Amino acid sequence: MPQLHLLVDADALLPTALQPALTSLLADNAEAEVQSLGPGCHAAPLDIAPTIARALRQFVDARLPRRATVTAASPVAKRDIAASFSRAAQRYDSVAALQRDVGERLLTLLDRESRDPDTVLDLGCGTGYCQPRLQARFPAARYLGMDIAAGMLEYARSRHPGAANWAVGDAEALPLAAASQTLVYSSLAFQWCYRPELLFAELSRVLRPGGLCLFTSLGPATLRELRAAWAAVDAGQHVNSFMPGEALQQAVERLPGVRLAWHTERVVMRYPRVGDLLAELKTLGAHNMNSGRSGGLTSRRQLAGMVQAYEQYREPAGLPATYEVIFGRLEKQ
Repeated sequence: MPQLHLLVDADALLPTALQPALTSLLADNAEAEVQSLGPGCHAAPLDIAPTIARALRQFVDARLPRRATVTAASPVAKRDIAASFSRAAQRYDSVAALQRDVGERLLTLLDRESRDPDTVLDLGCGTGYCQPRLQARFPAARYLGMDIAAGMLEYARSRHPGAANWAVGDAEALPLAAASQTLVYSSLAFQWCYRPELLFAELSRVLRPGGLCLFTSLGPATLRELRAAWAAVDAGQHVNSFMPGEALQQAVERLPGVRLAWHTERVVMRYPRVGDLLAELKTLGAHNMNSGRSGGLTSRRQLAGMVQAYEQYREPAGLPATYEVIFGRLEKQ
């Protein structure tokens, strides 16, 4: 594994004087490099940022040639996702019927696994709804609830004061050591990860051999009625878009040593009025966050046209809202 170790003279913790010993320690790794950047203190990333940036760029260009594959820009910014769900934390559970049902279903599937993990990572834990069940199912395991939204974790801590650990973290860049987790549970969080190659590379990195990740996500048929109703009014982006299971499968196939099994199910929620669905999405923090959405306000005429178009789907039980739920099982070989 290519490594670059940067040292500065006045760093009281890691001074340049360590260079000979560190070079000797890494002698068996031909891809490891130790550099001294000269003057600087422990705050070097702030004090000499341009110097560090040049050293990193030179190292990357020399040791890690650029590959042909390019990851497309995410349609939703992570900061927007985190901010939206943080704002929604206090009222999230009051409208999260689908999220509870899918989470309970995933817990049922987890009950079928004959495993006794010593760690349980609840990735995208939200308000911590599943924490009691996970802790009861695996009482000897060390529980860690992780979410990208700090507001969600603050609410989870207050709701579960006796629970163990909570941490802010992005599933595509997990702040965890390699091979540190034996079980990852994640319900309806991965749909907000638009770079599956990073998501599954990170899961593969942090899982121990034999480790397991059970997850649910949302597919592209989610809210198809709402999407079609808006399409009858204009060509704007009014509904969040999600990746199909095939994209997840393709991302896993590029990774050695992991295996993914998945299937999809359709879950239909029903509402008396379109406004009830829109209000629920807003309260959940799952309203339209696409970067391509219109910057202006939706006019009353547009909204009325969408509502009228949605009415064609009305059934005796109400207006349907379809969710395509992906159930996945990722195992580290």
